[in-house]
Amino acid sequence: MRETPGPGAAAAEAVEIRDPSLSAFYRAMTPPERHTFWACFMGWALDGMDFMIYPLVIGTIIALWKVDPGTAGLAATVTLLASALGGWIAGFVADRIGRVLTLQITILWFSFFSLVCAFVQNFEQLLVARALLGLGFGGEWAAGAVLIGETIRAEYRGRAVGSVQSGWAIGWGLAVLAQAILFSALPPESAWRWMFVIGALPALLVFYLRRHVKEPEVSVATRAAAAASGDRPRIWEIFSGRMLGTTILASLAAAGCQGGYYAITTWVPRFLTTERGLSIVSSTGYLAALIVGSFAGYLVGAWLADRLGRRPLFLIFSLGAIAVILAYTQLPLSNSVLWVLGFPLGFFASGYFSGMGAFLTELYPTRLRGSGQGFCYNFGRGIGALFPALVGYLSAQVGLASAIAIFAAIAYGVFFVAAFALPETRGRVLHADA
Repeated sequence: MRETPGPGAAAAEAVEIRDPSLSAFYRAMTPPERHTFWACFMGWALDGMDFMIYPLVIGTIIALWKVDPGTAGLAATVTLLASALGGWIAGFVADRIGRVLTLQITILWFSFFSLVCAFVQNFEQLLVARALLGLGFGGEWAAGAVLIGETIRAEYRGRAVGSVQSGWAIGWGLAVLAQAILFSALPPESAWRWMFVIGALPALLVFYLRRHVKEPEVSVATRAAAAASGDRPRIWEIFSGRMLGTTILASLAAAGCQGGYYAITTWVPRFLTTERGLSIVSSTGYLAALIVGSFAGYLVGAWLADRLGRRPLFLIFSLGAIAVILAYTQLPLSNSVLWVLGFPLGFFASGYFSGMGAFLTELYPTRLRGSGQGFCYNFGRGIGALFPALVGYLSAQVGLASAIAIFAAIAYGVFFVAAFALPETRGRVLHADA
């Protein structure tokens, strides 16, 4: 097995960030780069819409099928656990057959199973459908993150990948908009099914991918060299030699940042309708503040990822997220103040994701990039997947607000420590592996 250099080996070759403005990357893009950017942006948006549909209908599921909050949270957990496996597999497959083809397959997969969710007849069937959806959901991120990371030049990678990540907030907003419209026009027992029908829309993106998006040259060259030498990447190679420490720390960072995010986003809609006494429709404005803050956080995080570096972004935002979620859930605030606080909550609980895609892309050599990035991010999803269920079960003992705060603070604390221990990768140049 080839000895793979650790991330520090590539640190000597890094480009200078000459123009730190947020929009510089887009002005400098070639047409193929722009096609890839918009394809990945739309993919993230539709991915976010698909995932956020379930947290928005979780209250309806609890009421209609008489399931307890812990069991209802289990469906979100199962989706994320399956996405962890799907992301690792898809990342490995992307190193074998290419980023674009893997992306197309995963989008079709999770779109189909979103449609299946609309026709289930009981909670057990929904659990299975969400698990199968999760396989494609995790795979889409793994393939798309590597694709955009390899396509964009090192000088602009943080801002470009971070701006793509902001598409998640757009998808979240589309899901909330669909909820407001459908639950106003239809009875709850049918409105939630139409939410999942809308979740099948990402399948249309495949037509754009097939027509406009090309495989990154660095990926093509590396796979050609591996095929010629017979030294193809092995799925366990990211745990060998000097890559082991990187894989462990990056996985912990991904687990912390996602555990906190899922603890918040899965249960805040329920927190607003139960502990704050809002209806589904009246809570839309509170979620809108959260989403606008999230979108702003993604864009600011994208800018900071290139301006300050990946690690400073993670450290600042993890501490900010802890402070805001404690205030949001533990202080005796009026609903109007809570609405205002939704903006910084969304800002800090989302903005650090803008640096994660570029950071993981830069930590691994090209031959292992899909496997390494896919495993670490989706291992984080797998661990983070436990948090929605744990919050649901603990809420029976300490209340939902305290359960959210406890698990979010633990998760962001792990994120801070792991990010502090990892190297800075800003401006790192990516090469084809010989």
